[in-house]
Amino acid sequence: MSGSSVDISTIDDARENLNVLRSVNGKVVEVIENATSTDLLEYLIDEQQLDVYHEGNQGVGPIRRAVLTSSYATPELKRTVITRGDDTPDTVLVPDEVERNARVALKTGKPVVLYGPTGTGKTTFAKQLALRHCVGYSLHTATPSWTAKDIIGGIGPNLSRSGMGSINYQTELGAVTQGVQRAREFDIPYGVILDEITRADISQIFGPLYTAIENRNQTLIETDNGETIELDERLSIICTMNMSDRTVNELDNAITRRFAMVELDEYTDEDRRTLFEGWIDDNLGSIPLVDHDDLFELFEADYDGINNGSDRAARGPIMRFGPMHYRDVTLFLREALQDEELYMDEVEQAVGQAFRTFIVPRLLNSAAFPQLEQIEEHYRALNDRFEDFDLGPAADLAGRELEAERRRMGSYES
Repeated sequence: MSGSSVDISTIDDARENLNVLRSVNGKVVEVIENATSTDLLEYLIDEQQLDVYHEGNQGVGPIRRAVLTSSYATPELKRTVITRGDDTPDTVLVPDEVERNARVALKTGKPVVLYGPTGTGKTTFAKQLALRHCVGYSLHTATPSWTAKDIIGGIGPNLSRSGMGSINYQTELGAVTQGVQRAREFDIPYGVILDEITRADISQIFGPLYTAIENRNQTLIETDNGETIELDERLSIICTMNMSDRTVNELDNAITRRFAMVELDEYTDEDRRTLFEGWIDDNLGSIPLVDHDDLFELFEADYDGINNGSDRAARGPIMRFGPMHYRDVTLFLREALQDEELYMDEVEQAVGQAFRTFIVPRLLNSAAFPQLEQIEEHYRALNDRFEDFDLGPAADLAGRELEAERRRMGSYES
């Protein structure tokens, strides 16, 4: 069925020919490109979700591209199609002051760095900030192998066009230049999130970007078709940085001079308790097997012992550790305690395994040798204190890592 002869210019037309629109994606594109009202576009996309019907929940295909280039599509409708499949929660959990500072910083046109210890919600907030400030965004997670090419772009081999015995080369865009190109193509405010940038060598990957921030007319890269790409006022750059084992003073001051540094650190006691209570209620409210008050007290004791040393450990706090990790514990318990084949009849073991799965590995990932000892001591103490929960698996995991580190240290000394 071609559907090409069907004239669809109103909502009534679209409703009567819905079978055609569901059969021929090219007809949907044609209707969107010829639409002269926002109402028709909203019927096709918001109500009928024809972009999802033909293109799934991800990617920008011909239908979504037609919406993004339509002068009758509202920013909200463009955001809808470009963020299909995005599961970022609407509720902002970071402190109000943090949210306001980040929003103001973006309005000044500065790139923003959200920094703080693990578990403070930096990545989620970065996505929420991008959705609040922009129509769409892309997320890129740094690796130790990142170079300036990953940010700006460069020349790379085009293997698909290479003949036998020869290699052709083409310009490849990086995360930021791809973002500029998308903002230009669709004439939308667009965000680029560079996640966990401390995994990479910040000075190396951001070198050319620093120059461009100082001079907005600086060409970052020229494409193979001659298009020059400079930083664009429609582009917002949002970075996240894990500061568990370093401070702002240890950073290359080039980034602190050119980026707005917004700290996500400790939540107030009231805010943290509200988070804990909310996750327990939302995820375990219908599951009476676990005592909610006892679980809340365990969360508080664990968080306090890690951050403040209130577990009476002589060596004080272990490290800075955010509250967001405990949401994963409640999600684990929600699933574990509803299945007889899992932990429905073993609540105390379920809690210990949740901590072993979602809390302790994240502590061990950032821990130095003295902290490994503290982590094991901390969970042994919690296991003695909370008799209704078996935290032995969490302590045992820390103990095995401690012994492995001792063996490594012994091999180095020998």
